[in-house]
Amino acid sequence: MNKKLRIAQIAPLWISIPPQKYGGIERIVFWLCEELTKRGHKVTLFASGDSKTSAKLVSVYPRGLLKDKVPWTDPFWNLENLSLAFRRTKEFDIIHSHLDLWTLFFQELTKVPVVHTTHNPLYISSITDPKRIPTRLKMFKIHRKTTNAVFISKSQRRLCPVKFPQNKIIYNGIDVSKFKFNPKPKDYFVWIARIDKYKGIENAIKAAEITGVKLLLAGRLDPFRKEYFKEKIKPHLSKKIKYIGELSKNQLSDFYGGAKACLYPIEWEEPFGLIVVEAMACGTPVIAFNHGSMPELITKDTGFVVNNISEMVRAIKKVDKIDREKCRQRVEKYFTYSKMVDEYEKLYYSLIKK
Repeated sequence: MNKKLRIAQIAPLWISIPPQKYGGIERIVFWLCEELTKRGHKVTLFASGDSKTSAKLVSVYPRGLLKDKVPWTDPFWNLENLSLAFRRTKEFDIIHSHLDLWTLFFQELTKVPVVHTTHNPLYISSITDPKRIPTRLKMFKIHRKTTNAVFISKSQRRLCPVKFPQNKIIYNGIDVSKFKFNPKPKDYFVWIARIDKYKGIENAIKAAEITGVKLLLAGRLDPFRKEYFKEKIKPHLSKKIKYIGELSKNQLSDFYGGAKACLYPIEWEEPFGLIVVEAMACGTPVIAFNHGSMPELITKDTGFVVNNISEMVRAIKKVDKIDREKCRQRVEKYFTYSKMVDEYEKLYYSLIKK
């Protein structure tokens, strides 16, 4: 099918497209819009008013919600965003939403196919009481037969307690050209993510303290995590372990590329992990805890998937044996935005054909 499509991309409103710093979902939406537009499709992006895109931009709010300190728990502007998109369904051949469960309440109001990328986990284990099924999962179960679900890893689909009759796995992709390959790193290691225990920052610090290596910590520090940072992280900062703040997209390449390895000892079942792919694009091996998609992203040629801090310590001592060129090659083969868009394009056409 060679017909050029009219495509709606519905983004969360928290952060502008593309993000200046933190924002994994926003990066994916940006690359989708840019490449689909480049391929001749007519793309309309529903996003914050300060977004920059080659697609047609439609906004219900002038800037990213976080700039106005709208809390993550407030869904109302995102619901308005969805409402506007679905009031205009006659303008589209396909609707692609990145707005989690809120899309479920709109998708059955139209005959236009709706693609639903599940960027966030759908795990019962993510709640405190394993016997209580959260309402969010109940909603997905109610609407599972009408949901065209896209998982971003095999792990995410395997761990999902809701079985969608119509589902597909499409890995996230990045713009590899934005990440410079560095064959000769400096003498430091890195950890980068949003500051939070489940992202593994404390584990990375412990491994660095045991081995005595230099460790640079980078990432967004939300206001509600400042007390955690003060109590758990700040006491460990030293000449060898430094927190350098949140980096812009233009700083990431040098940050990753100069490192001997990226430490990623996460404590949750991460559905994908753009950080892993970005680091490898610079030639930097990744040492990660065995959770979520890590075994899918990292091979024995590109890093180490370990089970605990002791194994991470041993991996740190062996990391110089990894061929940095193979790290770059793996990303170029499997995790480019062009390959990602190829897969979404095939999905769009298949749904329209049905």
